[in-house]
Amino acid sequence: MSTDAIVLLKDEHQLIRKSFRAFEKAGDNAHTTKGKLVDRIIELLTIHTYIENEVMYPRVRALLPELEDDVLESYEEHHVADVLVLELSTMKPEDERFTAKTTVLIENVEHHMEEEEQEWFPKVRAGLGRNQLQEIGAQMIKAREKAPRRPSQPSALKKAVKAVVA
Repeated sequence: MSTDAIVLLKDEHQLIRKSFRAFEKAGDNAHTTKGKLVDRIIELLTIHTYIENEVMYPRVRALLPELEDDVLESYEEHHVADVLVLELSTMKPEDERFTAKTTVLIENVEHHMEEEEQEWFPKVRAGLGRNQLQEIGAQMIKAREKAPRRPSQPSALKKAVKAVVA
């Protein structure tokens, strides 16, 4: 398994997209299936945003200050996803706005992942050496062990509050 930070994040993006596609293919009345899929999406995004916010973004910001605007934009995109994830975690799949809210989450996260993969990752790869990306990846793997799985966990709540007041 690669410890390259960008490879790890792209692999996570694929898992997230797979869950998104499954949700989109579920039928209108597939409430149980949609509920399970959204639980999975919530878990994947909570972990993913945690390791990016706690490891990847701060390290890139420190090592490549010219990418600070990109990092700040990513924090804000994560904030939007965090708010939607938190709201979805309190909803039932039968709720009137459950599917609409999930669709907005998917659209926002798809945009964010596309921007990272097409624009940001190439800049990061060009600016950091292979060793630095592997070191950051190893730190991300370690952070994943303590990453929250639900938005209601204290470390996830702290991240959401920090995004609002920062």
